[in-house]
Amino acid sequence: MTTDGIGAVYLTTHNWGRTAKFFQALGFRLDFETDHSSGQLVADDGPPLFVAEVPDQEPSLQLVLKVADESKVQLDPSVEVVTPFEDTHYGTREMVVRDPDGRTWTLQAPAK
Repeated sequence: MTTDGIGAVYLTTHNWGRTAKFFQALGFRLDFETDHSSGQLVADDGPPLFVAEVPDQEPSLQLVLKVADESKVQLDPSVEVVTPFEDTHYGTREMVVRDPDGRTWTLQAPAK
């Protein structure tokens, strides 16, 4: 199994507006904003940056690895699967795996 690289960067923040302005000051453009304090920013090159305001959690960063076809994902038995592919509320399918240091990684595939 191979991934197709980084599909997105997902950040949580305590303040959507301030965080969006910070990344815009770094050259990102607002791609879209939701009605629940989140949105996506893009640069000319590279994966999109999705930011969600989650005031009651420690801010976090997650890299989402892109997979073209989940049916072709065949993991080595040494890879710990935290959750198998599941539908998301935003129209994709995601699997979570854990690396040897305990970090979790999300593999994202198109919806079936």
